[in-house]
This record gives sequence, structure tokens and C-alpha cells, in this order.
Amino acid sequence: MHIRIVVKTDAFIRARVTKGYSQRELARHTGLSHAYISLMERAIKSVGPSTAKRLSEALEREVDELFYINMA
Repeated sequence: MHIRIVVKTDAFIRARVTKGYSQRELARHTGLSHAYISLMERAIKSVGPSTAKRLSEALEREVDELFYINMA
């Protein structure tokens, strides 16, 4: 089984901005690169389960609020 996790762009950006983080600040807080955050927000890059969890925790939101989880 393959799991594909894609960001819910509007919800994710709204959560990031509400938290007061720029893409660079979120990258610093999560240990991810700014480029990765940018690609993810444009739905070009999917994320793994641990990355989705890390981002959700940093933004203080539930994973399913911020990401679509597709299992194939």
C-alpha cells in the first residue's frame, strides 16, 4: 500500500499565517527547508507521514485539517 499526503493549500497557508510564521520561520521551526515548504504549499511536493505530523504540531492543528491522505 502506498500513502500519498498532499497539503490542503488554503487551510495550510491560513494556519501558517494565523500562527504568525513566514515560510522561512516555519522551515526553521520544523527543520525543513524553505524551498520544501514553498513546493509543498503549491502542491508540487507531497509529504511523508512524519513530516505531516511535524508540520501539524508546529502549526497546532490536526493532520487531517491540513492534509489530504490518499491510500492506494
